[in-house]
Amino acid sequence: MTPITEVEGRRLALTNLDKVLHPATGTTKGEILHYYATTAGAILAHIHNRPVSFLRYPDGPDGQLFFTKNPPPGTPSWVRTVEVPRSEDKQARQVVVQDLASLVWAANLVVEFHVPQWTADEPNIADRMVFDLDPGAPATVVECCEVALWLRERLAADGLHAYAKTSGSKGMHLLVPLEPTPSEQVSEYAKSLAVEGEAALPGLVLHRMTRALRPGKVFVDHSQNAARKTTAAPYTLRARTEPTVSTPVTWEEVEARQNLVFRIGDIAPRLEQYGDLLGPLINLNRAKPLP
Repeated sequence: MTPITEVEGRRLALTNLDKVLHPATGTTKGEILHYYATTAGAILAHIHNRPVSFLRYPDGPDGQLFFTKNPPPGTPSWVRTVEVPRSEDKQARQVVVQDLASLVWAANLVVEFHVPQWTADEPNIADRMVFDLDPGAPATVVECCEVALWLRERLAADGLHAYAKTSGSKGMHLLVPLEPTPSEQVSEYAKSLAVEGEAALPGLVLHRMTRALRPGKVFVDHSQNAARKTTAAPYTLRARTEPTVSTPVTWEEVEARQNLVFRIGDIAPRLEQYGDLLGPLINLNRAKPLP
């Protein structure tokens, strides 16, 4: 029998709770749902009113992975969907995860949560900028820390505040709260900083994903500022061998140039210790204009 759970008045059928999704750690689907339920306040704040794309991995990270922007088959009528531009002349509907019941329903599908840099109210108008720091082996997140520190100083010179999180995969994301700005302008500015970073740190930074040049360097991916692109949301679990989470980090941790990796069991204690380190992203007073 499939257990029926009531979440905020919504009846949810939660399936295969004993299924091991991360064999390396023995992490079950039930433990993953517990993780999302207990960190809901933090993740919901960052995906609030943003159309969500799902990377689904129902049989774990070694099984089939598929990325979808469309509402999954069987999406309950009470889950909010919004119409968003998919191309110049085409609209499509996407899910907005706006409450605990919607979050648990989506987590039961076994997903990564990905969101654009804009909200459903103003498609293609970004309220945050992102830099995805992607290391090419043998470089790791340690080299990403070096690049993140350079970017923080460069952004500060333009009056912009940067906040860091692990990607939950191999690298790191820098997020910058902005006054609403067309995505196209944000993309141009982000690219200019990536180019500048390559000139300033030529042995370490790349601004283009040229495979032959990747080993030992950090690709500063500015492309996720394009309106149609998405980034792994803060606090989302990733489809990795171990149950790693895209985790906000302090600048002291970045300065220590540690191998920053966090799993689901680390997040509740960190929230208790630090609160939401990305809280400034949703504080309108921290949003600044592009120079």
